[in-house]
Amino acid sequence: MMSSRGYDMTPTMYSPDGRIYQVEYAMETVKKGTLAIGVVGAEGVIMAVEEKARALQTAGKTHKIFQVDTHIGVAAAGYIPDARIMVDNARLFAQNNRISYDDTAGVGMVAKYLADNSHQFTQYGGVRPNGVALIIGGVDQASSLYVTDPSGAFGAYSAMAIGAGSDEVNLFLEQNYSPECSLDDAAALTIRAINKKAERSEDVTNIKMAKITTKTKTFERISDEDLATYAQQSGS
Repeated sequence: MMSSRGYDMTPTMYSPDGRIYQVEYAMETVKKGTLAIGVVGAEGVIMAVEEKARALQTAGKTHKIFQVDTHIGVAAAGYIPDARIMVDNARLFAQNNRISYDDTAGVGMVAKYLADNSHQFTQYGGVRPNGVALIIGGVDQASSLYVTDPSGAFGAYSAMAIGAGSDEVNLFLEQNYSPECSLDDAAALTIRAINKKAERSEDVTNIKMAKITTKTKTFERISDEDLATYAQQSGS
């Protein structure tokens, strides 16, 4: 492996082999984060994260899934404090769009805004890239899912995992995902994907999930009881 030789001191400098080390370090932070998954089904979008609570932590609170607007949610993997700042910026962007145009912001618009925001932190000295990747899911004219990374790149996906073990999970999704799947099937598939390495395939103890349906176009957190039902479907 080539030494950075000082080229990692700033995100504004390319190494001789065309790399920006600060961005690569930020992406390594994402790879060490807990798993986050987004899946688009025929009836909406599912977003889920693996979130292991501490012994005395208040139950029922989700720290890695966020609501941006009534119809848009975000799941994060990596350095979550960076995610909170990015989500706050996205909320302001969505609110300004409502005020200026009397309409909701498109999911793709919000994803591009967040990607542009991340890219800014690769262009100036005295800053560091955001150490977080985001899954942005929602329903406007149709259900859609986008993923951003610390470099500022973003793309649209039908199903995608980010965080630790995401390569294996994405391979699993490629083999098992169907665009025609119902929302229940998408939720069950997501649980199977998160629990792929676990001995108990129906365990939902460390899973938090949210959905946005094409019918309501409203962000909703999924209860532990519903998660248990989806888990039974995933194990069948």
